[in-house]
Amino acid sequence: MRGSLHNDEFFTDKNGKIHTKSNHAGGTLGGISSGEDMHFRVAFKPVSTIMKKQNTVDVKGKKAVLKARGRHDPCVLPRAVPIVDAMSALVIMDHLLRHKAQNE
Repeated sequence: MRGSLHNDEFFTDKNGKIHTKSNHAGGTLGGISSGEDMHFRVAFKPVSTIMKKQNTVDVKGKKAVLKARGRHDPCVLPRAVPIVDAMSALVIMDHLLRHKAQNE
């Protein structure tokens, strides 16, 4: 995508409020909120504890087989949404407080 296509052009609506015609930057421009919805990508590592037997070594360096026991969730998605919501709120509040402290 060319930079000219990525730009979020500003305009004023009929009430005089400023908006952007698009939201290519995901709600932030130069690290500052544009007032539009914030969009970002999140990634999680695969679940490391699986129910399949795995070859490994013990503390003495000898070959061993590891088989997980107990309750282990194969999918972390149900937990991911509240975690992402909470961390997003913490990061935004951190930036808000830092900005406030620097400008007093």
